[in-house]
Amino acid sequence: MPRRPRILVDGGYYHILSRGNDRRKLFRYRQDYRIFLKVIKAYLKKFKVALVNYCLMPNHIHLLIQAQEADDLPKFMQGVLQVYASYFRKRYHSTGFVFQNRYKSLFIDKDSYLMECARYIERNPLRAKITSNLSEYPFSSFLFYAKGKDNDIIITKNPLYLDLAQTDTERQERYKEYVLQERPYEHIVDQAFKVT
Repeated sequence: MPRRPRILVDGGYYHILSRGNDRRKLFRYRQDYRIFLKVIKAYLKKFKVALVNYCLMPNHIHLLIQAQEADDLPKFMQGVLQVYASYFRKRYHSTGFVFQNRYKSLFIDKDSYLMECARYIERNPLRAKITSNLSEYPFSSFLFYAKGKDNDIIITKNPLYLDLAQTDTERQERYKEYVLQERPYEHIVDQAFKVT
């Protein structure tokens, strides 16, 4: 069965998901997460895409990306995933595929979904029971939005985040409250993405 072509739109937002082959770990140690973020940072300089929200989980990644130039999105993702896979194979003396299939890409065609997508992405460590406190999980954009912590790979903020309040302190508090609210549909979305 042929692959369906991706919807690519200049300025479009995309929820990207990629998983470890056979659901194996992509990140074994903290250094692996840092290397992946370093690769993202390097490729953000090469292509006209902006990382808006993200969460790196032990066996999968979620990214919310704005493709300022649509054709740059697949090039960005190809570069990031290939470079990290090469690093992973070399470090762990591994062969074969690191990532399972091609990455999933969900085009966000409604502005109202931008914050819901960010919320879903950043709640991953809670749903997976990796942590009970998102402020203690360092490999997502939650600390950037909810605490104002410096993050050198997020240059373009989620536009709906800016609409939450007039000041950074108020925005951070409202964002934190918004993200921490559990929604009943999250388990359905996890099953659709096959991350559980």
